[in-house]
Amino acid sequence: MIEHNPRTWLSYWAPEDPGFWESTGKSLAWKTLIITTLNLMMAFIVWFVVSALVVRLPNVGFKLNATELFWLTAMPGLAAGLLRTLHTFLIPMYGTRHVVTFSTLSLLIPALGWFYAVQDPSMPYWVLLTLSFLAGLGGGNFSSFMPSTSLFFPKRLQGTALAIQAGIGNFGVSVVQFLTPWIIGFALFGTLAGEQQVFVPTAPGALTRPIWLQNAALIYVPFIIVFAIAAWAMLKSVPVRANFQEQLDIFHFGNRHGFWMTSLYIMTFGSFSGFAATFPLLIKQLYTGLPGGPDPLAYAFLGPLVGAAARVMAGPISDKFGGAIVTHWSGIGLLICAIAVTFYTHPTSMEQFPLFVGLMLGMFFFSGVGNASTFKQMPMIFEPRQAGGIIGWTAAMASFGPFIFGMLIGWSFSATGSPNAFLYGLALFYIFNIYINWWYYARKGAEKPC
Repeated sequence: MIEHNPRTWLSYWAPEDPGFWESTGKSLAWKTLIITTLNLMMAFIVWFVVSALVVRLPNVGFKLNATELFWLTAMPGLAAGLLRTLHTFLIPMYGTRHVVTFSTLSLLIPALGWFYAVQDPSMPYWVLLTLSFLAGLGGGNFSSFMPSTSLFFPKRLQGTALAIQAGIGNFGVSVVQFLTPWIIGFALFGTLAGEQQVFVPTAPGALTRPIWLQNAALIYVPFIIVFAIAAWAMLKSVPVRANFQEQLDIFHFGNRHGFWMTSLYIMTFGSFSGFAATFPLLIKQLYTGLPGGPDPLAYAFLGPLVGAAARVMAGPISDKFGGAIVTHWSGIGLLICAIAVTFYTHPTSMEQFPLFVGLMLGMFFFSGVGNASTFKQMPMIFEPRQAGGIIGWTAAMASFGPFIFGMLIGWSFSATGSPNAFLYGLALFYIFNIYINWWYYARKGAEKPC
Protein backbone atom coordinates (compact mmCIF):
# COMPACT_ATOMS: atom_id res chain seq x y z
CA MET A 1 0.00 0.00 0.00
CA ILE A 2 1.32 3.48 -0.82
CA GLU A 3 2.01 6.01 1.96
CA HIS A 4 -0.36 8.92 2.58
CA ASN A 5 0.36 11.71 0.10
CA PRO A 6 -1.69 14.93 0.36
CA ARG A 7 -1.35 15.41 -3.41
CA THR A 8 -3.30 12.17 -3.85
CA TRP A 9 -5.24 11.47 -0.65
CA LEU A 10 -7.86 13.72 0.96
CA SER A 11 -7.40 14.12 4.71
CA TYR A 12 -11.13 14.05 5.50
CA TRP A 13 -14.30 12.99 3.68
CA ALA A 14 -17.85 12.90 5.10
CA PRO A 15 -20.46 13.05 2.32
CA GLU A 16 -23.31 12.13 4.70
CA ASP A 17 -22.67 15.36 6.68
CA PRO A 18 -24.97 17.97 5.05
CA GLY A 19 -22.72 20.88 5.98
CA PHE A 20 -19.57 19.23 4.62
CA TRP A 21 -21.38 18.11 1.48
CA GLU A 22 -22.66 21.60 0.62
CA SER A 23 -19.44 23.45 1.48
CA THR A 24 -16.80 21.04 0.16
CA GLY A 25 -17.98 17.62 -0.90
CA LYS A 26 -20.47 18.38 -3.68
CA SER A 27 -18.16 20.26 -6.04
CA LEU A 28 -15.29 17.78 -5.70
CA ALA A 29 -17.59 14.76 -6.05
CA TRP A 30 -19.17 16.02 -9.27
CA LYS A 31 -15.81 17.06 -10.74
CA THR A 32 -14.46 13.59 -9.97
CA LEU A 33 -17.54 12.01 -11.54
CA ILE A 34 -17.04 13.97 -14.78
CA ILE A 35 -13.36 13.06 -15.15
CA THR A 36 -13.71 9.39 -14.22
CA THR A 37 -16.78 9.03 -16.46
CA LEU A 38 -14.88 10.33 -19.50
CA ASN A 39 -12.11 7.85 -18.75
CA LEU A 40 -14.66 5.07 -18.27
CA MET A 41 -16.28 5.84 -21.62
CA MET A 42 -12.87 5.51 -23.28
CA ALA A 43 -12.39 2.19 -21.47
CA PHE A 44 -15.68 0.87 -22.90
CA ILE A 45 -14.69 2.06 -26.37
CA VAL A 46 -11.48 0.04 -26.27
CA TRP A 47 -13.23 -2.94 -24.67
CA PHE A 48 -15.75 -3.17 -27.53
CA VAL A 49 -13.61 -2.04 -30.47
CA VAL A 50 -13.16 -5.72 -31.38
CA SER A 51 -16.93 -6.16 -31.83
CA ALA A 52 -16.84 -3.40 -34.46
CA LEU A 53 -13.75 -4.76 -36.21
CA VAL A 54 -14.56 -8.47 -36.51
CA VAL A 55 -17.49 -8.04 -38.88
CA ARG A 56 -15.11 -6.33 -41.35
CA LEU A 57 -12.07 -8.62 -41.06
CA PRO A 58 -13.28 -11.34 -43.50
CA ASN A 59 -14.02 -8.66 -46.09
CA VAL A 60 -10.42 -7.39 -46.14
CA GLY A 61 -8.72 -10.76 -46.52
CA PHE A 62 -8.67 -12.38 -43.06
CA LYS A 63 -9.54 -16.09 -43.37
CA LEU A 64 -11.80 -16.53 -40.35
CA ASN A 65 -14.86 -18.76 -39.90
CA ALA A 66 -17.92 -17.96 -37.76
CA THR A 67 -16.61 -19.81 -34.69
CA GLU A 68 -13.29 -17.95 -34.83
CA LEU A 69 -15.11 -14.63 -35.15
CA PHE A 70 -17.29 -15.35 -32.10
CA TRP A 71 -14.17 -16.29 -30.13
CA LEU A 72 -12.60 -12.95 -31.02
CA THR A 73 -15.66 -11.16 -29.63
CA ALA A 74 -15.58 -13.40 -26.54
CA MET A 75 -11.97 -12.84 -25.47
CA PRO A 76 -12.37 -9.21 -24.27
CA GLY A 77 -15.08 -10.43 -21.91
CA LEU A 78 -12.85 -13.14 -20.49
CA ALA A 79 -10.07 -10.63 -19.86
CA ALA A 80 -12.45 -8.05 -18.40
CA GLY A 81 -13.83 -10.54 -15.88
CA LEU A 82 -10.37 -11.53 -14.72
CA LEU A 83 -9.09 -7.96 -14.60
CA ARG A 84 -12.18 -6.64 -12.84
CA THR A 85 -11.53 -9.15 -10.10
CA LEU A 86 -8.19 -7.42 -9.56
CA HIS A 87 -9.66 -3.92 -9.92
CA THR A 88 -12.18 -4.69 -7.17
CA PHE A 89 -9.44 -4.25 -4.57
CA LEU A 90 -7.40 -1.38 -6.03
CA ILE A 91 -9.18 1.80 -4.86
CA PRO A 92 -8.76 1.25 -1.07
CA MET A 93 -5.11 0.34 -1.71
CA TYR A 94 -3.93 2.92 -4.26
CA GLY A 95 -6.68 5.54 -4.52
CA THR A 96 -8.74 7.05 -7.32
CA ARG A 97 -6.00 9.25 -8.80
CA HIS A 98 -3.43 6.53 -9.39
CA VAL A 99 -5.87 3.82 -10.48
CA VAL A 100 -7.79 5.93 -13.01
CA THR A 101 -4.63 7.42 -14.54
CA PHE A 102 -2.61 4.26 -15.04
CA SER A 103 -5.52 2.03 -16.03
CA THR A 104 -6.45 4.56 -18.73
CA LEU A 105 -2.86 4.66 -20.03
CA SER A 106 -2.95 0.85 -20.31
CA LEU A 107 -5.59 1.23 -23.05
CA LEU A 108 -2.83 2.34 -25.42
CA ILE A 109 -1.64 -1.29 -25.64
CA PRO A 110 -4.72 -2.79 -27.37
CA ALA A 111 -5.46 0.40 -29.33
CA LEU A 112 -2.02 0.48 -30.94
CA GLY A 113 -1.95 -3.32 -31.27
CA TRP A 114 -5.15 -3.43 -33.30
CA PHE A 115 -3.97 -0.47 -35.37
CA TYR A 116 -1.10 -2.58 -36.65
CA ALA A 117 -2.87 -5.97 -36.76
CA VAL A 118 -5.79 -5.08 -39.04
CA GLN A 119 -3.37 -3.95 -41.76
CA ASP A 120 -1.95 -7.46 -42.20
CA PRO A 121 -4.41 -10.25 -43.25
CA SER A 122 -1.63 -12.83 -42.74
CA MET A 123 -1.53 -12.01 -39.02
CA PRO A 124 -1.63 -15.32 -37.06
CA TYR A 125 -4.92 -16.05 -35.35
CA TRP A 126 -3.24 -16.37 -31.95
CA VAL A 127 -2.06 -12.76 -32.26
CA LEU A 128 -5.62 -11.62 -32.96
CA LEU A 129 -6.85 -13.61 -29.95
CA THR A 130 -4.16 -12.02 -27.77
CA LEU A 131 -5.12 -8.52 -28.90
CA SER A 132 -8.78 -9.33 -28.27
CA PHE A 133 -7.85 -10.42 -24.76
CA LEU A 134 -5.88 -7.19 -24.21
CA ALA A 135 -8.92 -5.14 -25.27
CA GLY A 136 -10.38 -6.43 -22.01
CA LEU A 137 -8.08 -3.99 -20.20
CA GLY A 138 -10.84 -1.48 -20.89
CA GLY A 139 -13.47 -3.73 -19.37
CA GLY A 140 -11.44 -4.17 -16.21
CA ASN A 141 -11.50 -0.48 -15.31
CA PHE A 142 -15.20 -0.49 -14.40
CA SER A 143 -14.62 -2.41 -11.15
CA SER A 144 -12.40 0.29 -9.72
CA PHE A 145 -14.03 3.39 -11.20
CA MET A 146 -17.53 2.59 -9.92
CA PRO A 147 -16.53 1.71 -6.31
CA SER A 148 -14.56 4.96 -6.30
CA THR A 149 -17.68 6.93 -7.26
CA SER A 150 -19.75 5.22 -4.56
CA LEU A 151 -17.31 6.61 -1.96
CA PHE A 152 -17.65 10.21 -3.15
CA PHE A 153 -21.46 10.54 -2.88
CA PRO A 154 -24.01 10.29 -0.04
CA LYS A 155 -26.30 7.27 -0.17
CA ARG A 156 -29.30 9.32 -1.28
CA LEU A 157 -27.45 10.28 -4.50
CA GLN A 158 -25.50 7.10 -5.20
CA GLY A 159 -28.15 5.60 -7.46
CA THR A 160 -28.11 8.73 -9.63
CA ALA A 161 -24.32 9.17 -9.62
CA LEU A 162 -23.57 5.53 -10.40
CA ALA A 163 -26.22 5.43 -13.12
CA ILE A 164 -24.80 8.57 -14.76
CA GLN A 165 -21.26 7.23 -14.70
CA ALA A 166 -22.10 3.73 -15.86
CA GLY A 167 -24.67 4.93 -18.37
CA ILE A 168 -22.39 7.46 -20.05
CA GLY A 169 -19.53 4.97 -19.80
CA ASN A 170 -21.74 2.43 -21.57
CA PHE A 171 -22.26 4.96 -24.36
CA GLY A 172 -18.70 4.09 -25.33
CA VAL A 173 -20.03 0.88 -26.86
CA SER A 174 -22.37 2.84 -29.13
CA VAL A 175 -19.65 5.34 -29.96
CA VAL A 176 -17.26 2.69 -31.24
CA GLN A 177 -19.94 0.76 -33.16
CA PHE A 178 -21.45 3.92 -34.67
CA LEU A 179 -18.17 5.70 -35.46
CA THR A 180 -16.32 2.74 -36.96
CA PRO A 181 -18.22 2.47 -40.29
CA TRP A 182 -17.70 6.19 -40.89
CA ILE A 183 -14.13 6.59 -39.66
CA ILE A 184 -12.77 3.72 -41.77
CA GLY A 185 -14.18 5.22 -44.96
CA PHE A 186 -11.41 7.73 -45.66
CA ALA A 187 -7.69 8.33 -45.10
CA LEU A 188 -8.09 10.23 -41.84
CA PHE A 189 -4.35 10.32 -41.13
CA GLY A 190 -3.17 10.16 -44.73
CA THR A 191 -0.37 7.75 -45.54
CA LEU A 192 1.10 8.26 -42.05
CA ALA A 193 -1.39 5.71 -40.69
CA GLY A 194 -0.82 3.04 -43.35
CA GLU A 195 -2.15 2.12 -46.75
CA GLN A 196 -5.76 1.55 -47.74
CA GLN A 197 -7.33 -1.91 -47.86
CA VAL A 198 -9.83 -3.31 -50.34
CA PHE A 199 -13.25 -4.13 -48.87
CA VAL A 200 -14.90 -7.02 -50.75
CA PRO A 201 -18.67 -7.20 -49.99
CA THR A 202 -20.39 -10.55 -49.57
CA ALA A 203 -23.62 -9.42 -51.28
CA PRO A 204 -23.80 -10.51 -54.93
CA GLY A 205 -23.06 -7.71 -57.38
CA ALA A 206 -21.87 -5.22 -54.74
CA LEU A 207 -18.78 -3.20 -55.65
CA THR A 208 -15.45 -3.28 -53.85
CA ARG A 209 -14.28 -0.09 -52.16
CA PRO A 210 -11.22 1.20 -50.30
CA ILE A 211 -11.28 1.34 -46.49
CA TRP A 212 -8.79 2.23 -43.75
CA LEU A 213 -9.71 -0.25 -41.01
CA GLN A 214 -6.75 0.86 -38.87
CA ASN A 215 -8.50 4.19 -38.22
CA ALA A 216 -11.00 2.38 -35.97
CA ALA A 217 -8.33 1.92 -33.29
CA LEU A 218 -5.93 4.81 -33.93
CA ILE A 219 -8.58 7.54 -33.61
CA TYR A 220 -8.82 6.96 -29.84
CA VAL A 221 -5.11 7.17 -28.98
CA PRO A 222 -5.02 10.99 -28.52
CA PHE A 223 -8.12 10.87 -26.31
CA ILE A 224 -6.63 8.16 -24.10
CA ILE A 225 -3.55 10.31 -23.50
CA VAL A 226 -5.50 13.51 -22.80
CA PHE A 227 -7.97 11.84 -20.41
CA ALA A 228 -5.16 10.12 -18.49
CA ILE A 229 -3.34 13.44 -18.05
CA ALA A 230 -6.56 15.07 -16.81
CA ALA A 231 -7.01 12.28 -14.24
CA TRP A 232 -3.48 12.68 -12.91
CA ALA A 233 -3.76 16.48 -12.71
CA MET A 234 -7.27 16.85 -11.27
CA LEU A 235 -8.29 13.81 -9.22
CA LYS A 236 -8.01 13.16 -5.48
CA SER A 237 -8.59 9.96 -3.48
CA VAL A 238 -11.06 9.40 -0.62
CA PRO A 239 -9.34 8.32 2.63
CA VAL A 240 -11.07 4.93 2.82
CA ARG A 241 -8.13 2.56 3.13
CA ALA A 242 -7.89 -1.22 3.39
CA ASN A 243 -5.32 -3.79 2.38
CA PHE A 244 -6.13 -6.82 0.26
CA GLN A 245 -6.76 -9.18 3.19
CA GLU A 246 -9.13 -6.77 4.94
CA GLN A 247 -11.26 -6.49 1.79
CA LEU A 248 -11.84 -10.26 1.58
CA ASP A 249 -14.70 -9.96 4.08
CA ILE A 250 -17.09 -9.41 1.15
CA PHE A 251 -16.70 -13.14 0.41
CA HIS A 252 -17.72 -14.30 3.89
CA PHE A 253 -19.95 -17.34 3.41
CA GLY A 254 -22.63 -15.90 5.67
CA ASN A 255 -22.86 -12.84 3.46
CA ARG A 256 -25.27 -14.44 1.00
CA HIS A 257 -26.43 -11.07 -0.29
CA GLY A 258 -23.10 -10.66 -2.01
CA PHE A 259 -23.83 -13.83 -3.98
CA TRP A 260 -27.42 -12.82 -4.81
CA MET A 261 -26.47 -9.33 -5.95
CA THR A 262 -23.74 -10.83 -8.11
CA SER A 263 -26.30 -13.05 -9.81
CA LEU A 264 -28.68 -10.11 -10.32
CA TYR A 265 -25.97 -7.98 -11.86
CA ILE A 266 -24.95 -10.82 -14.17
CA MET A 267 -28.60 -10.88 -15.30
CA THR A 268 -28.52 -7.17 -16.11
CA PHE A 269 -25.03 -6.05 -17.06
CA GLY A 270 -24.03 -9.53 -18.24
CA SER A 271 -26.90 -9.31 -20.71
CA PHE A 272 -25.96 -5.77 -21.78
CA SER A 273 -22.28 -6.49 -22.34
CA GLY A 274 -22.88 -9.95 -23.80
CA PHE A 275 -25.37 -8.79 -26.39
CA ALA A 276 -23.39 -5.60 -27.10
CA ALA A 277 -20.44 -7.77 -28.13
CA THR A 278 -22.46 -10.29 -30.14
CA PHE A 279 -25.31 -8.22 -31.63
CA PRO A 280 -23.34 -7.31 -34.80
CA LEU A 281 -22.44 -10.95 -35.44
CA LEU A 282 -26.01 -12.11 -34.73
CA ILE A 283 -27.27 -9.73 -37.42
CA LYS A 284 -24.53 -10.90 -39.78
CA GLN A 285 -25.24 -14.61 -39.21
CA LEU A 286 -29.04 -14.38 -39.30
CA TYR A 287 -29.92 -11.64 -41.78
CA THR A 288 -26.99 -10.40 -43.88
CA GLY A 289 -27.24 -13.34 -46.29
CA LEU A 290 -30.86 -12.55 -47.18
CA PRO A 291 -31.75 -10.47 -50.26
CA GLY A 292 -31.37 -6.83 -49.21
CA GLY A 293 -29.57 -7.93 -46.03
CA PRO A 294 -28.38 -5.20 -43.63
CA ASP A 295 -24.92 -3.92 -42.73
CA PRO A 296 -24.61 -5.15 -39.10
CA LEU A 297 -22.88 -1.99 -37.88
CA ALA A 298 -25.67 0.18 -39.24
CA TYR A 299 -27.90 -1.24 -36.48
CA ALA A 300 -25.60 -2.72 -33.83
CA PHE A 301 -24.83 0.61 -32.14
CA LEU A 302 -28.54 1.12 -31.36
CA GLY A 303 -28.57 -1.62 -28.72
CA PRO A 304 -25.83 -0.20 -26.47
CA LEU A 305 -27.24 3.29 -27.06
CA VAL A 306 -30.67 2.25 -25.79
CA GLY A 307 -29.18 0.32 -22.85
CA ALA A 308 -26.93 3.20 -21.80
CA ALA A 309 -29.76 5.74 -22.02
CA ALA A 310 -32.03 3.45 -19.99
CA ARG A 311 -29.34 3.17 -17.32
CA VAL A 312 -29.05 6.94 -16.96
CA MET A 313 -32.85 7.30 -16.85
CA ALA A 314 -33.38 4.51 -14.32
CA GLY A 315 -30.92 5.88 -11.76
CA PRO A 316 -33.16 8.69 -10.43
CA ILE A 317 -36.21 6.42 -10.71
CA SER A 318 -34.45 3.83 -8.51
CA ASP A 319 -33.51 6.54 -6.01
CA LYS A 320 -37.19 7.53 -5.81
CA PHE A 321 -39.00 4.17 -5.82
CA GLY A 322 -36.29 1.76 -4.63
CA GLY A 323 -33.90 -0.40 -6.60
CA ALA A 324 -35.52 -3.77 -5.90
CA ILE A 325 -38.89 -3.05 -7.53
CA VAL A 326 -37.18 -1.60 -10.59
CA THR A 327 -34.94 -4.68 -10.84
CA HIS A 328 -38.05 -6.87 -10.60
CA TRP A 329 -39.66 -5.31 -13.68
CA SER A 330 -36.33 -5.26 -15.48
CA GLY A 331 -36.07 -9.04 -15.07
CA ILE A 332 -39.61 -9.60 -16.31
CA GLY A 333 -38.94 -7.45 -19.39
CA LEU A 334 -35.74 -9.38 -20.15
CA LEU A 335 -37.58 -12.69 -19.83
CA ILE A 336 -40.36 -11.68 -22.25
CA CYS A 337 -37.92 -10.37 -24.86
CA ALA A 338 -35.60 -13.39 -24.61
CA ILE A 339 -38.46 -15.78 -25.36
CA ALA A 340 -40.07 -13.60 -28.04
CA VAL A 341 -36.87 -13.06 -30.04
CA THR A 342 -36.56 -16.82 -30.66
CA PHE A 343 -39.46 -16.51 -33.14
CA TYR A 344 -37.28 -14.34 -35.42
CA THR A 345 -34.01 -16.26 -35.50
CA HIS A 346 -34.89 -18.39 -38.55
CA PRO A 347 -35.77 -15.60 -40.96
CA THR A 348 -37.05 -16.20 -44.47
CA SER A 349 -37.11 -12.55 -45.53
CA MET A 350 -36.15 -9.08 -44.36
CA GLU A 351 -39.75 -8.48 -43.25
CA GLN A 352 -38.85 -10.17 -39.95
CA PHE A 353 -35.78 -8.00 -39.36
CA PRO A 354 -37.55 -4.98 -37.74
CA LEU A 355 -39.20 -7.25 -35.16
CA PHE A 356 -35.90 -8.99 -34.43
CA VAL A 357 -34.15 -5.65 -33.93
CA GLY A 358 -37.06 -4.30 -31.85
CA LEU A 359 -36.96 -7.23 -29.43
CA MET A 360 -33.18 -7.04 -29.16
CA LEU A 361 -33.48 -3.35 -28.34
CA GLY A 362 -36.03 -4.34 -25.70
CA MET A 363 -33.42 -6.60 -24.11
CA PHE A 364 -30.91 -3.75 -24.14
CA PHE A 365 -33.48 -1.40 -22.60
CA PHE A 366 -34.42 -3.69 -19.72
CA SER A 367 -30.80 -4.66 -19.07
CA GLY A 368 -29.92 -0.95 -18.85
CA VAL A 369 -32.74 -0.34 -16.38
CA GLY A 370 -31.57 -3.25 -14.24
CA ASN A 371 -27.97 -2.07 -14.40
CA ALA A 372 -29.00 1.13 -12.63
CA SER A 373 -31.38 -0.41 -10.12
CA THR A 374 -28.99 -3.11 -8.90
CA PHE A 375 -26.36 -0.46 -8.24
CA LYS A 376 -28.92 1.38 -6.14
CA GLN A 377 -29.56 -1.80 -4.13
CA MET A 378 -25.94 -2.54 -3.22
CA PRO A 379 -25.13 0.65 -1.26
CA MET A 380 -28.40 0.18 0.66
CA ILE A 381 -27.53 -3.40 1.65
CA PHE A 382 -23.84 -2.97 2.58
CA GLU A 383 -21.77 -0.42 4.50
CA PRO A 384 -19.70 2.00 2.32
CA ARG A 385 -16.37 0.16 2.03
CA GLN A 386 -18.06 -3.22 1.61
CA ALA A 387 -20.51 -1.75 -0.89
CA GLY A 388 -17.59 -0.55 -3.00
CA GLY A 389 -16.08 -4.03 -2.92
CA ILE A 390 -19.38 -5.70 -3.79
CA ILE A 391 -19.93 -3.27 -6.66
CA GLY A 392 -16.48 -4.11 -8.01
CA TRP A 393 -16.91 -7.86 -7.57
CA THR A 394 -20.37 -8.07 -9.12
CA ALA A 395 -19.13 -5.96 -12.03
CA ALA A 396 -16.22 -8.35 -12.46
CA MET A 397 -18.45 -11.39 -12.68
CA ALA A 398 -20.94 -9.70 -15.03
CA SER A 399 -18.18 -8.57 -17.37
CA PHE A 400 -17.69 -12.20 -18.36
CA GLY A 401 -20.88 -11.58 -20.36
CA PRO A 402 -19.13 -11.07 -23.73
CA PHE A 403 -17.05 -14.21 -23.18
CA ILE A 404 -19.97 -16.38 -22.06
CA PHE A 405 -22.38 -15.04 -24.66
CA GLY A 406 -19.84 -15.25 -27.47
CA MET A 407 -18.83 -18.79 -26.55
CA LEU A 408 -22.35 -20.14 -25.97
CA ILE A 409 -23.94 -18.42 -28.97
CA GLY A 410 -21.11 -19.76 -31.12
CA TRP A 411 -21.76 -23.23 -29.68
CA SER A 412 -25.51 -22.87 -30.25
CA PHE A 413 -24.99 -21.98 -33.92
CA SER A 414 -22.53 -24.83 -34.34
CA ALA A 415 -24.80 -27.42 -32.70
CA THR A 416 -28.26 -26.31 -33.82
CA GLY A 417 -27.84 -23.69 -36.53
CA SER A 418 -29.44 -20.93 -34.45
CA PRO A 419 -28.99 -19.08 -31.13
CA ASN A 420 -32.26 -20.40 -29.69
CA ALA A 421 -30.76 -23.06 -27.40
CA PHE A 422 -28.74 -20.30 -25.73
CA LEU A 423 -31.77 -18.01 -25.47
CA TYR A 424 -33.89 -20.70 -23.80
CA GLY A 425 -31.18 -21.26 -21.20
CA LEU A 426 -30.93 -17.52 -20.68
CA ALA A 427 -34.68 -17.32 -20.04
CA LEU A 428 -34.37 -19.92 -17.24
CA PHE A 429 -31.57 -17.86 -15.67
CA TYR A 430 -33.81 -14.78 -15.77
CA ILE A 431 -36.63 -16.67 -14.01
CA PHE A 432 -34.24 -17.69 -11.22
CA ASN A 433 -33.09 -14.12 -10.67
CA ILE A 434 -36.59 -12.65 -10.74
CA TYR A 435 -37.49 -14.98 -7.88
CA ILE A 436 -34.31 -14.21 -5.87
CA ASN A 437 -34.83 -10.46 -6.17
CA TRP A 438 -38.52 -10.68 -5.26
CA TRP A 439 -37.93 -12.93 -2.23
CA TYR A 440 -34.98 -11.14 -0.63
CA TYR A 441 -35.48 -7.51 -1.69
CA ALA A 442 -38.78 -6.57 -3.40
CA ARG A 443 -41.66 -8.31 -1.60
CA LYS A 444 -43.42 -7.03 1.47
CA GLY A 445 -41.51 -8.30 4.50
CA ALA A 446 -38.34 -9.00 2.51
CA GLU A 447 -35.13 -9.57 4.45
CA LYS A 448 -33.35 -6.56 2.92
CA PRO A 449 -35.91 -4.20 1.38
CA CYS A 450 -34.06 -1.81 -0.88
